[in-house]
Amino acid sequence: MSETKNNAPGRIKSAVLKWLGAPISLTDGDFWGAWKGGGKAMTVDAALQLSTVWACVRLISETISTLPLGLYEKLPNGARVPATAHPYYELLHNQPNADMTAVQFWEAVIASMLLWGNAYIEKAKIGKRVVALNFLLPQRMSKRRLSDGSMEYKYRDLDGKTRVIGEGELINIPAFSLDGVNGLTPMSYGAKVFTSAAATEDVSAKVFSSGMRASGLLKVKATVDKEQRESLRQRLQAFSAGGPNAGTTLVVENDTEYQPLAINPHDAEMILSREHGVTEICRWFMTPPSMVGHGTAVSNWGTGREQIMLGFLTFTLRPWLTRVEQAIRKSLIEPGERNKFIVEFSIEGLLRADSAARAEFYSKMTQNGIYTRNFCRGLENLPPLPGGDELTVQSNLIPLVLLGKITSTAGAAKAAVLNWLGLEPDGENKDET
Repeated sequence: MSETKNNAPGRIKSAVLKWLGAPISLTDGDFWGAWKGGGKAMTVDAALQLSTVWACVRLISETISTLPLGLYEKLPNGARVPATAHPYYELLHNQPNADMTAVQFWEAVIASMLLWGNAYIEKAKIGKRVVALNFLLPQRMSKRRLSDGSMEYKYRDLDGKTRVIGEGELINIPAFSLDGVNGLTPMSYGAKVFTSAAATEDVSAKVFSSGMRASGLLKVKATVDKEQRESLRQRLQAFSAGGPNAGTTLVVENDTEYQPLAINPHDAEMILSREHGVTEICRWFMTPPSMVGHGTAVSNWGTGREQIMLGFLTFTLRPWLTRVEQAIRKSLIEPGERNKFIVEFSIEGLLRADSAARAEFYSKMTQNGIYTRNFCRGLENLPPLPGGDELTVQSNLIPLVLLGKITSTAGAAKAAVLNWLGLEPDGENKDET
């Protein structure tokens, strides 16, 4: 009897849970992810099946990964030169590890920030020397703040084993963040937008697979019972568009008339809903819709394309570039070298596909004494030429107040040269006079 009384609370609790449903734990990620998203949880794999998400992520990550990431040394005179002798130059510029080129590595890093909100890079060392930068999958990483203020990272390797990585052995690059440590991901905060777009694509696929047609109507003059009605419905479905007998002849009897129903896509607002989904997703990634193929030919390639590219570089790419540059400076460059070495992407790489713009850029930089001709030739993979390391400017750009002095100096120099050659200023030889 006492045992029955002792089990009574358990039975009551079980009955209550059965009445309420299954209990929800605070660590139930699937439930809370779906709850926060307002319905179905949106995963990265599901989001990448949306063409707009795929295009936005590829556009940003591939563009940044193809920009050269250089390590520069600041000289005492204020100039800076590529620090090719530094051990980190090869890792950042050419090959971070044995498995990846620089393009593959930075493409994965930027894509992780876009999709998961964080990117993690482990510093592989031999002694105290960093010999490789290894990309870590963000979905396998967890982190927490310790009592001493440091961060502890736990990573689950591909073999299933979990290991602890110290804060000093890792480069953490968060995306847009509210606390500066944990990056936010559009997959969580934009779940309603992405799930809505995915649902629209599913419905659209089903409608188009059925030939944009409903099953149709069967008009029967006589009264039919439930069994006859179900039999007619099954026969109609078998011959409807998308069915196994689609395209063949449907035979009806007893004064039955078949009337197909066509759905106007504009009436169903299918096209408008899909276009709205593209614009919404582009807004989450700060990407101009025309750059992912959305819009008319005029909006994609007409007037104002240059301004769209400039806005994309300024408001979309630049924040990502700066995040990577400063994270490397903070977590990779030694404190004593941070004022001597600079990590920076070369945005001039965006001009590589535009020969006319590239030529105009080189012309202005050399004519104004900013770049030498050999420096520009090096950017074009051309060998240096004698005299090409001198900075030059156009003489028509000299100040007016110095025009007379410079002319007089040039005249005196010319007279000295002619005198040394034995020529008069008018060009006649003294020996012949």
